[in-house]
Amino acid sequence: MGPSTTIIEKKSRLKLVDWKELADYRDLLYFLIVRGIRAKYAQSVLGVSWAVIQPLFTMLVFTIVFGNLAKISSDGVPYALFSFSALMPWTYFSGVLNEASNSLTTNANMLSKVYFPRIVLPLAAMLGKLLDFSITLLVMGVLLVMFNYMPSYQLVFLPLLLLYLLMTALGPSLILAAWSVQYRDIKYAMTFIVQLLMYAAPVVYPLSLIPQKYQLWYALNPLVGVIEGFRAAILGTSAMPWPIIGIGFSMSWVILMVGLYTFSRLERTFADVA
Repeated sequence: MGPSTTIIEKKSRLKLVDWKELADYRDLLYFLIVRGIRAKYAQSVLGVSWAVIQPLFTMLVFTIVFGNLAKISSDGVPYALFSFSALMPWTYFSGVLNEASNSLTTNANMLSKVYFPRIVLPLAAMLGKLLDFSITLLVMGVLLVMFNYMPSYQLVFLPLLLLYLLMTALGPSLILAAWSVQYRDIKYAMTFIVQLLMYAAPVVYPLSLIPQKYQLWYALNPLVGVIEGFRAAILGTSAMPWPIIGIGFSMSWVILMVGLYTFSRLERTFADVA
């Protein structure tokens, strides 16, 4: 029997996601996830502890600066818990945005030598970050015990909020990943973009600081619904803000569709310019 031959045919129409092809390359997706995790912590003395250190020290700084000095409201809960419950989804979102947006340029050799669905690269970056998120979730549990704070019954909505977070992270990551192949400025602008997005989201302050008449407009930022949903689910700072979540989820869905469309339109040029 001779060697197998893979025939790559031109797609008859634009398809945002080829699920069958993606399933065929699931082994490659798994390999890239494992490789990304190993490469990140290889030759590191502290290893996966960095997944704890970064949000934990950020929480300490925020607690001192915004909680103790600036006296920003924390909706009646200890500021350390208030900020860490927001840093969990924020750290995941910013990590995915950074890694996924650079996933095509850092794997340029693969793009020019072999065929595979290009969306596997940003997907691997997004799924690989779930390990860090799981670790921060455990740290959140430890903090709740330390502060003798009982989680809210709304914790049952956490899996739904996690799906919302994944969708919120994937949409802009696809857009930035596709653009970064042609415009390397994206790589240098990421630090500024991430900082800007953090202060545009209620990470260090509560939604209640925003005037009531502007809150629904503010919810057009998908991160608002994610962060306030996490706080309501874990700390019970308020009833689950479904109107805020509904608006943010809708915006997140629109951004995801724009991201998939942008990625699909530009992926045929990746091998030429990467």
